[in-house]
Amino acid sequence: MHPFILNRKPLEKTLNQTKPLVSAQHLGLEIAGRQVLHDISFALQPEEIVTVIGPNGAGKTTLLRLLLGLIRPTSGRVERHTGLRLGYVPQRLQIDATMPISTERFLQLGSTAVDTHSVLARVGASKLASMQLAELSGGEMQRVLLARAISRKPQLLVLDEPTQGVDISGQSEVYQLIAALRDELACSVLLVSHDLHLVMAATDRVLCINQHLCCQGHPSQVSRDPAYLALFGDKVVPYSHQHNHEHNLRGEPLAKKQIAGDSLQNHTNDPSKKSVNK
Repeated sequence: MHPFILNRKPLEKTLNQTKPLVSAQHLGLEIAGRQVLHDISFALQPEEIVTVIGPNGAGKTTLLRLLLGLIRPTSGRVERHTGLRLGYVPQRLQIDATMPISTERFLQLGSTAVDTHSVLARVGASKLASMQLAELSGGEMQRVLLARAISRKPQLLVLDEPTQGVDISGQSEVYQLIAALRDELACSVLLVSHDLHLVMAATDRVLCINQHLCCQGHPSQVSRDPAYLALFGDKVVPYSHQHNHEHNLRGEPLAKKQIAGDSLQNHTNDPSKKSVNK
């Protein structure tokens, strides 16, 4: 068992498992006379992976920010479960190249009690602990941000483009990791993604938006919905990655002799875990 999981305390059973963690009711946002989002309603259930998809400019990131309470809607409302613990991974984090802060120190901002070694190991990023944040690649930074998010033992993990900066060979592994974390932390996951060929096979439910909610449901249902087909066509099919190898932090396949020391494979290929698609 991975040390991060071994050392974690059981999650408090304070959440009503039948009540949505977050719900949006007729949600809308207008900025400078332009309707950015309108009439969006849905609810996020406990231990559910929900992916928001849509074309560029559809309002996906804006929807996340509304749900997190970072901006206020101009119509409708958002309801969040009382006491809900959130973990958030933004699409990108701008770091001043002259700022002398290591990965380990960054993870301890706000709480020196964080077990940086364990959370970095859990996301396959142990080697980054002593590196300066400004030296990290895009994919490495995303793993560090994910490590920071899970260190709070969230009940809802929110990720905006979690494979930003990760090449195609490593993206499937990131989604497998997210699914494993959902199971281990017993949390819900809400994420935004452009990786249609991957995410349609790695989520419980899909929300397809384009300023409004075009359609939602299980990936197999959404992929046949006329609204989805009008946006993306019928050429996007679920992607199956034959995972008989592993990748380094930059997404490059590892030679077999390098695999033994990697911690990620033991979790993503564990047959005892729940399947991603319920």
